[in-house]
Amino acid sequence: MYRIAAFIIGYLFGGIQSAILYGKIKGIDITKHGSGNPGTTNAARVLGKKAGIIVLLIDIFKAIFAVVLARILFPNEDLLIGLYSGIGAILGHSYPLFFKFKGGKGIATTAGMLLALDIKIFLIAGVLFLITFGFTQIVSISSLVLTASIPIILIIFHSGAPYGIEAMILGIVVTGITFYRHKANIKRLIEGTESKLIIKK
Repeated sequence: MYRIAAFIIGYLFGGIQSAILYGKIKGIDITKHGSGNPGTTNAARVLGKKAGIIVLLIDIFKAIFAVVLARILFPNEDLLIGLYSGIGAILGHSYPLFFKFKGGKGIATTAGMLLALDIKIFLIAGVLFLITFGFTQIVSISSLVLTASIPIILIIFHSGAPYGIEAMILGIVVTGITFYRHKANIKRLIEGTESKLIIKK
């Protein structure tokens, strides 16, 4: 039961669409500009660097709040609670109930989940993201590398923990969500047409 409750908490927090709300403040429908994706990268491209930073921080912290709240309510299964609420936040961001189920791709929200879940996982995955982005300047492939590392890092640090196998499976779920949400990007990467990140000032 606590798994479902943690997931719902995460989903509701994740449904806060910062890029759409920020765009409305500026009189712009972010879903009709750039890639149409209401996430950090498109917000930065369409609305500028400041907007990208604000959207990034909100999308990170909504996952942190979800994980922290779920852990306070259900303190006995710390790792699992964090993963279930975090996955809920990622899906809430990707398929928000109050925005016609059209959301972003959930990378900033995934980062927030990792930061609240385990600082070691966050730092390792974050470094992998930054290294990949440094070489490619392509957010999508950097995001895929980040999330692909999650199950592996969970195996390294938490395989012996209670519910360790379930945790690893949930890590694979996070990876699967990211790859599914990036299927168009993966196609462009294969074709060599994926755009690099160029941000407005």
